[in-house]
Amino acid sequence: MIPPEPVEIGHDPQFVHDLYIVDTTWSLKPKGEPVKRVLHQPTKHPANPLITGDDPSHLWVLREDDGRFRMWYQANAKNPPGSKLKGNYSISVAYAESKDGVHWEKPALDLFPDAAEYNLPRNAVLHRLDAPQCGSGAPQILDLPEKDRRGFRYVMLYLASRAPLDGIRLTGSQDGIHWDTKSDTLLTTLPSDTHNTIQYDAAHDEYVLFCRSKHIYHAIGQTKESLSGGESRRGMSRTSSKELWTRWTAPPQTILMPDERDADLGYNYFMAMPVHRHAGIWWGLLAPFLWNDLYASEIAWSRDGWNFERLPARQHLIEFGPEGAWDHSMVVCSPRWVEVGDEWWLYYAGFDGAHADAMARNGAIGLATLRKEGFISQHGPAAGGVVCTRALRWPGGSLLVNADAHPGEMRVRVSDELRKPIPGFNYDDMPAFTGNSVAQEVTRKGGSLATLKGKVIRLEFQLKNADLYTFRAAEEK
Repeated sequence: MIPPEPVEIGHDPQFVHDLYIVDTTWSLKPKGEPVKRVLHQPTKHPANPLITGDDPSHLWVLREDDGRFRMWYQANAKNPPGSKLKGNYSISVAYAESKDGVHWEKPALDLFPDAAEYNLPRNAVLHRLDAPQCGSGAPQILDLPEKDRRGFRYVMLYLASRAPLDGIRLTGSQDGIHWDTKSDTLLTTLPSDTHNTIQYDAAHDEYVLFCRSKHIYHAIGQTKESLSGGESRRGMSRTSSKELWTRWTAPPQTILMPDERDADLGYNYFMAMPVHRHAGIWWGLLAPFLWNDLYASEIAWSRDGWNFERLPARQHLIEFGPEGAWDHSMVVCSPRWVEVGDEWWLYYAGFDGAHADAMARNGAIGLATLRKEGFISQHGPAAGGVVCTRALRWPGGSLLVNADAHPGEMRVRVSDELRKPIPGFNYDDMPAFTGNSVAQEVTRKGGSLATLKGKVIRLEFQLKNADLYTFRAAEEK
């Protein structure tokens, strides 16, 4: 997606890892090392794993205004040998909370009188007494406009995995623990047995569901052998609806498939891509799958909610742990990070065994952290390089940059639409930045960029052994 120019950037952070806001990059030495995009993997917390038991998988975490962390996760309690229960697991949505995001408690809520009979954990919060063997999992707490909340403080999307309720469903709650079964609504019977997510698209006033493409390939009545049935785990799809609390009728369309680079790495399938929207970008936590073994995590992004991009190297966002570690075979990451100071905290489930070893592997939940807005940077080589933006209409306020220049330096020039430097805003008019900050104000002799309000400009970032993540126009005081 290419925006019309001049780009109206407002005061949101502008990510520089694609061609939406960046026009071009170049090295100061034409035959030297170029400016490169760099993936920054989060750092795993030393206290990991933070939550054990229940073999948890798909999860969603929020932080309340009072600082309390709240987590809803899919609990997969192994059914004992000889059990009359269906399947390997009893699946339910369970709940945990924390004051600091590191030390978690699983409260003994005991909400369901048949919990022991159906092998539910004491912290289970979603279980249908009228259909007790219909597992519920893959929760998402939706961020909704008030008009579609139906008076609920929390609205959850979840997957009901067995008849008679099977399908992707919606339910509401006032406290996030007691869920109103009367509000429970079936959205679609799509057989997308993964972490489905819905995001509201305000620009089109519609809701977008991201799911897995099983509706064509393993439809009812088809055999499971490959020639007739097709492969259910290949593509990621999307569909949309103007109304939320209703049956969705538009069929999903495939939007992302494994490609030749995935084939080279052996990851020929996708298992999931839950999506979180932030700063105008649809961030997907894609799950490449090495059949029937490794389940990985990778960052993907889209500017329009249709066309998702990925870095060519296909590095894992959160790397597998070493052999024998609690997360050495499968990493199931939620896209809903939590902002804590200058960091983004990502919670993920990990497993110590292969996907095929359902009863032998054990799962837990851990935490990985990275700098705010820090997934991908543009890195300038030691000899220097430039990241030049498209033509922007400056909205006013000073220029704030999220950059790490402590090994080298970063300088900024402001030019006009044809790259003619604006007097007083050349490289020599602004001191070099040699620090590391998620919100460094760029100043010049005599003032800031606030004086350029309403003008069409380009920003030219000269990076010498430095990383630029985002920039934005500060709110005017």
